[in-house]
Amino acid sequence: MFVWSKRLVAALLGLFVLTLGVFFLNTAPSNTSSLKIYITGWMAINYLGLIVWVFVWMIDQARMRGKNFWVWLVPFIVAPLPTLLLFVLFLQRRI
Repeated sequence: MFVWSKRLVAALLGLFVLTLGVFFLNTAPSNTSSLKIYITGWMAINYLGLIVWVFVWMIDQARMRGKNFWVWLVPFIVAPLPTLLLFVLFLQRRI
């Protein structure tokens, strides 16, 4: 893979661990809604990590096939899942 370098993976893992540390150290007041806050934060951290992974994967696949990825950037920011599906269909079309 072209895009996944050891430095990039180390930086992304470090960012994830830092975000996770902030998440666990940021304690909410003891009440019934604190569980909702933790679950929402945990889901947000994992969703953002998944979006970054898909973004890097799309760059890698576009580079391997000699296509331009940057035209897909704005649609990916607006709607990641439909853009990913259209991107995969675009890469699999017959030439």
